[in-house]
Amino acid sequence: MNRIKEVLNERGIKQTWLSEKLGKSFNMVNDYCNNRRQPKLEVLFEIAKILNVEVKELINEKDNK
Repeated sequence: MNRIKEVLNERGIKQTWLSEKLGKSFNMVNDYCNNRRQPKLEVLFEIAKILNVEVKELINEKDNK
């Protein structure tokens, strides 16, 4: 699971903008944002770079408590 959608919402960025920056289709980015598909590690790092965040901010960590 990822937090791409939450980070985009926090920053007021649209999925269409991210899809253009990534060079991926809107449908692909929408799948990433809705956790229907997980981006490859290289793509996750690219998303983090584009959004100027750490990769760990894009990943949901499981709470073992």
